[in-house]
Amino acid sequence: MHPLARTTVLANYPDLVRSLGGDPPALMRAVGLDPAAVADPDQWLPVAAGIELLEHTAAATGCPDLGLRLAELSRFSNLGPIGLVAREELTVRSVLDLLIQQVRRYNEALRAQIAVSDGPAALWVDLALDAPADRRRQGTDMLVGVCHRLVGRLLGPGRQPVGVTLTRAAPDDPAPYHRVLGPAVTFRQPRSGVLLHDTDLAAPNTLADPRLRPYTRQFLKNIDAAPGGVLIDRARRLVEELLPTGRCSLERLARAVDLDARTLQRRLAERGEGYSSLLDSVRTRLARRYVADSERRLTEIAGLLGFSCPGTFSRWFRDHFGTSPSAWRTQHAQPGSGARSGH
Repeated sequence: MHPLARTTVLANYPDLVRSLGGDPPALMRAVGLDPAAVADPDQWLPVAAGIELLEHTAAATGCPDLGLRLAELSRFSNLGPIGLVAREELTVRSVLDLLIQQVRRYNEALRAQIAVSDGPAALWVDLALDAPADRRRQGTDMLVGVCHRLVGRLLGPGRQPVGVTLTRAAPDDPAPYHRVLGPAVTFRQPRSGVLLHDTDLAAPNTLADPRLRPYTRQFLKNIDAAPGGVLIDRARRLVEELLPTGRCSLERLARAVDLDARTLQRRLAERGEGYSSLLDSVRTRLARRYVADSERRLTEIAGLLGFSCPGTFSRWFRDHFGTSPSAWRTQHAQPGSGARSGH
């Protein structure tokens, strides 16, 4: 299955793109992303589509440093709840360690490693994707830029990483890289990452409030202790990804999470869930969003929700919402919007 990331990774994308004269919803649709889903901070998106969005947008807006500009706007909240937990860790190293340990809670494609040697320490980062390097350049720029900004904020005013390495070739105009990443940027390196003094890893996190840390650590224990919590979240995301293909099934879902079907059923049951209830809850949430969007035909929505024909979708919808999709749309239409039927 394709790795996913929290939509919060693109939280600053719409405002930035509008400032560049672009049309964020149109650009998202061009790469197969639903603008309404991207705007929901509790949703996830395919990382490959997000990377393609950045490349497509950079070309469409004539902004070759788009990834760097997004990195400049990044905040801990872009990582979701785990980012807010990490912000209260006491040292730079403990923040980075926690973000690496919990990486699947915000980006399934991200690979990160801290390396300490005789020279500077390094935070190496990469995206585990099949896309060629020249089709993920903006994503890599953004990723390294976010890491550089994060480390700088942890170290506090007047202190920055000692350098940055990038695998890409040097651009014609390196000025944006020096503006965002500092003067010590080197290109055509074996790995991309952020370099810092090894003593900086032990430096105190200047953002942390020690009084909040007991609460954030308890929050982390609670989500780690919740049986099957990560599995449930991933299963929901995978169901949403599989539904439009028309091939969503317990067996396919089990293979995607590296379990057999019986074990997956048992794990879901530990959380009071089953495959059918999980499928139903995802469909119900998506149906509310899709049917409220008068630009979507009901026949299209039936396919997006994995129904083989509109009639089956209509019967399911009436069972769950007590009315037909078209009637529900009329009742919930925004003022001035024109609802469309499925024909």
